[in-house]
Amino acid sequence: MNRIASLKDLAVKGKRVLVRVDYNVPQDGGAVADDTRIRASLPTLSHLLQDGARVILISHLGRPKGAPNLKYTLAPVAGHLSRLIGRPVAFAADCVGPIAEKAVKELKEGDLLLLENLRFHPEEEKNDPGFAKALAGLADLFVQDAFGAVHRAHASTAGVPKLLPKAAGFLLEKELQFLGGLRDAPAKPFVALLGGAKVSDKIDVLDKLADKVDSLVIGGAMAYTFLKSLGAATGKSLLEPDKVDTASALLGKAKAKGVQVLLPVDHLAVKSIKDTLSAHFTADQNIPDNEAGVDVGPKTLERMAPSLRAAKTIFWNGPMGIFEVDRYAQGTRQVAKLCSDAALQGATVVVGGGDSVAALQSTGLAKNISHISTGGGASLEFLEGKELPGVAALAV
Repeated sequence: MNRIASLKDLAVKGKRVLVRVDYNVPQDGGAVADDTRIRASLPTLSHLLQDGARVILISHLGRPKGAPNLKYTLAPVAGHLSRLIGRPVAFAADCVGPIAEKAVKELKEGDLLLLENLRFHPEEEKNDPGFAKALAGLADLFVQDAFGAVHRAHASTAGVPKLLPKAAGFLLEKELQFLGGLRDAPAKPFVALLGGAKVSDKIDVLDKLADKVDSLVIGGAMAYTFLKSLGAATGKSLLEPDKVDTASALLGKAKAKGVQVLLPVDHLAVKSIKDTLSAHFTADQNIPDNEAGVDVGPKTLERMAPSLRAAKTIFWNGPMGIFEVDRYAQGTRQVAKLCSDAALQGATVVVGGGDSVAALQSTGLAKNISHISTGGGASLEFLEGKELPGVAALAV
C-alpha cells in the first residue's frame, strides 16, 4: 500500500481542518450512553487545537435514510464532547450549505465545530461528487479519524480525500498499527475468539484467520450453526440452516491446518429468552428440543481458558451469549476477564465490535486491553485483507 500521511505531517495552524470522526454512538433519552468512540478521537482533536487549527468535525449517526430526523441529531454529542474536552463545541444544524458555511466562517484558531449528521443527505452514502465537493469546500485540510467508517465508500470517506491535502488521525494510525500486526505478523500462539449472532457476518474473516491462528474459539449464536454441522442437537437456538455446510467446510479446513477449534461443550439454556427463571446448564453440547442456548456454560469456559492464558496474541469479536440480559452475560464477562488477564501477562489483546466492546466496558476491565477497536465491520474487513476505501483514499 502507498504511504499514508500522518497528522504530524500537516501544518495546521490557522487552517480549517475537516476531521471525519465516528460519533455513531448509542444514546439514551437524548444523552450519550457510551462515549468510547468520542473519547478515542480526543488525542487527534487535542493535537489540532493545541496547534491552532480551526477544527470542523463531521460524522454520521444511525440510519436516518437520507433525510433530517431529530432522533439522529448529533446535537447531544456536541454537548458531551464539550464536557470531555473541556472547551466549547459549536454545533451547526447542517453539514453543507449556508448554515454550515456561516458556522465555519465564525471559527477562530483553536475553535471546535461539530456539523449535523452527514446521513441527513442521501448524497453521503452515494458518494456523490457534488456533496464531497461541498464538504471539502468548508476546509483547507482533511483528517480521516473514523476507522469505523473507512470500509464504506461514502462521500466523507472516499470522496473528500481526493479534493484536499489529507492525513490519517492518531486513532486511525493506531487501528492500522494493531490490526496490521494481527494480520501480518501476530506473535504466537495466536487465538481468535469469535461470537455474535451470524456465521454469515464472519465467515470470510473466519476463513482468513484459519490460515493464521493456532486456536479458534467460537461462541455466541453462531456456534450453534457449527454444532449443527457436527450433528449436535441445537433445540430452538438461533442458527443459519443455509450455512451449515459452510461451517462444516471451515471446520475441515481448520483441522487440515492443525488449528485447534473450541466450540461450546455445554450451554446455558432456557425455554424462552424472557423466561430467565428457566435458565439451566446443559450436561453436554446438546440442547433439548424445546429450549434455546443463550450463553456458554462453565465447562466451555474451563476448556477455553488454557488457550487464552497461553496466548501471545488474542483477537476477540462478538459476545458469547445474549449479554444484554444480566442472567445470560456470565460467559461473556468471564471471557472479558480471561482476555484482561492475558493482556496483563503481556499478550497483545485486540477487542473489536460494538457488542464486545460494550460487554468489556461493563466489566470495568477495558483499561487492561492492549487495543479496543472502534470499528467492528472495518476491523473484520481489514483482517480479511480487503481494501478499505477510506484508507485507500489517503494514499499519497
